[in-house]
Amino acid sequence: MKGRRPALWGGFVLALALLPLWLRNDYYLSLLNFIGIHTILVVGLNLLMGYAGQISLGHAAFFGVGAYTSGILTATYGLNPWLALAAGLVLAGLLAFLIGIPALKLRGYYLAMATLGFGVIVYIFFVQAQRLTGGPSGLSGIPALALAGFAFHSPLRLYALIWALALGLLAVSAGLVDSRLGRALRALHDSEAAAESLGINTQRLKLLIFVWSALYAALAGSLYAHTLNFIAPSSFDIMFSIKLVTMVVVGGMASIWGSLLGAGVLTVLPELLVVFHDFEVVIFGAILMVVMIFLPRGLVRGLLDLWEYRHFRREGSARG
Repeated sequence: MKGRRPALWGGFVLALALLPLWLRNDYYLSLLNFIGIHTILVVGLNLLMGYAGQISLGHAAFFGVGAYTSGILTATYGLNPWLALAAGLVLAGLLAFLIGIPALKLRGYYLAMATLGFGVIVYIFFVQAQRLTGGPSGLSGIPALALAGFAFHSPLRLYALIWALALGLLAVSAGLVDSRLGRALRALHDSEAAAESLGINTQRLKLLIFVWSALYAALAGSLYAHTLNFIAPSSFDIMFSIKLVTMVVVGGMASIWGSLLGAGVLTVLPELLVVFHDFEVVIFGAILMVVMIFLPRGLVRGLLDLWEYRHFRREGSARG
């Protein structure tokens, strides 16, 4: 598999470069932009859940912190959007550090409940701090990102920016999981006690990957704010955190490419199911149930298993 990686990356980059030539409709480009934003979110969460084995139901909060920091500093105070984006990263990283110190001493469902509580608190703050955040009505007037006078205000320009960042973070994440740190994360996932016996400082490692994952979410949040030019608390509630976890599981735990596939499927699927109106939620749930029952290791691993099985059958038939 490692030998195929350069070709896989090359093919993916080429496909991304050619897609705008084929999909000229702004709706489809906007949909791809949201897939890119969700990919950044999900790959960060997958590093935490899939590789380190730490459950988080509060990542929508870090997503919201990045979005609202960028939105408030630019729309209300007129700060440069890139400085506002950096401020969002700093604030999200600081919050993750402060929350992670006590929360990451917990394990399993207790950790999930702690991060869930954090997410609820942040959501309530977004709703109640009306003078700062705009409350339930949301915050508008967020400017587009610009670089040397080149504004990223159209779906095509945003496509280039978002997917350049998404590709960079996918590559960084792939390098991380193949590094010594990645091996330490896998050891932590398999057994915290065994990892400690090997000399790994598990508490520091968990805190590091928790903060790192929060930075991915904050960056995605800033991109989201400057893409829509409007944000509201409903985009950062607990249901969105659950949706992110679902993207990780459906795509494949401990799979960088699974993060991309999970984000893509669960971003596009609701758009396709809109035509079913009142049955949309039922069909969506049924599809997820089928995936989890028949592909419990996620779409990427399931598709690879299917390909290997067909290859094995073909070789068996040829020999017979």
